[in-house]
Amino acid sequence: MSLKNKLNRLKPHLTGGAKGVNHHNASPETTRIEIPFLSKWESDNVTPYFLDKDYCLIREVKYPLSQKHGHYFFHDFLTAVEIWNKQPISHPLSAEGHRAEELFFFDTETTGLGGGVGNTIFLLGYASVIGENLVLRQHILPHPGAEVPLYQSFLEQVNYKTLVTYNGKSFDWPQVKTRHTLVRDHVPKLPAFGHFDLFHAARRLWKHKLDRLKLAVVEKDVLGIEREDDIPGYLAPMIYFDFIESKQPDGMLGIIKHNEIDILSLVTLYTHLTFQLCGMDDSRTRKESFEVGRWYASLGEKDEAAKVLTKLIDGSDFTSLQAKLALAYQSKKEQNWDISLSLFLEVADARNPRLSIEACIEVAKIYEHKIKDYKLALDYCLIALEIVGDTKAPIQKPRQQLENRLNRLERKYANFPS
Repeated sequence: MSLKNKLNRLKPHLTGGAKGVNHHNASPETTRIEIPFLSKWESDNVTPYFLDKDYCLIREVKYPLSQKHGHYFFHDFLTAVEIWNKQPISHPLSAEGHRAEELFFFDTETTGLGGGVGNTIFLLGYASVIGENLVLRQHILPHPGAEVPLYQSFLEQVNYKTLVTYNGKSFDWPQVKTRHTLVRDHVPKLPAFGHFDLFHAARRLWKHKLDRLKLAVVEKDVLGIEREDDIPGYLAPMIYFDFIESKQPDGMLGIIKHNEIDILSLVTLYTHLTFQLCGMDDSRTRKESFEVGRWYASLGEKDEAAKVLTKLIDGSDFTSLQAKLALAYQSKKEQNWDISLSLFLEVADARNPRLSIEACIEVAKIYEHKIKDYKLALDYCLIALEIVGDTKAPIQKPRQQLENRLNRLERKYANFPS
């Protein structure tokens, strides 16, 4: 079958930005564009999108929500969105007010890791829930200069509320904005998305156990996703430049598969983070629970923080001490001096080199400024100095601060009537 006949056969199926010909812009010239290795592209669900005298390529695949990726099924993501809408918790990852269909899992592949106009995006990929499926689409730049059809096809049907990315706030979306400025007179405007960046959440929850926080590492060590025959992301630019020269799609199909797994993993990661943050993950470790509680505390969600951290304080292990210290600071902020003093004392008396110095200082502050018991304030200042002296690592700044505090307390105690 001739190329022209193939394209004519595809026309009835190619509508809008999802795939194929844009009928409003189709012309006899577009149907005569020769697309190298078209049959090989078609065998992997890739079809051309024509615009004036140029084109890009679009791949679309559908996954039933019953399909599993790592530890979760895709329909668990619907549960995650439902959880946020039922729990009135203020959190940067909360999907409150969203429908599942309004979240847009997004990732790009580029010719480099730097910013600026010299870095070209050659693959825009995203997934969203449509009906009973998770639909994944990837817009591919077949050659430099085809960015108008690339961004036209990407933007003409984008109707979502919030991006979900992995380090996309710092890299992917700023890069999209940069490239868009070069073609903005010819394509729709970029929409004003909300943005859930899962990299920052992963760093908060798992930096204590992961040496690196690349998505592939989080996939393997947290989400239960094992990649097979995956092309490393750092090879993507080299493979794309080779594709530009040879037009042979084999290498690019490998990069497209890599990008596909990245996007599917965002769905699993968002689900897992939600289950962790909302207490739905039965396998959540004590350390993860502490990081969840500390995050809520930093957001001012006092009740939620207390609910999580209080479950950890029975014991004398390091995580218990961390939870007590976090709750003590929260009580101090609320000026609940009795509770904060009690918790600071427990941590101080544990004589832990990493936490007890800080707790001793807080105990000394409360005794000095609130209770006016300068003798006990002195005692805990001396205990802190003793722990500093026993600590192998140099702690010059706390030592100097403690000595200054000690001198002041000694003067106060000497002048205080017995």
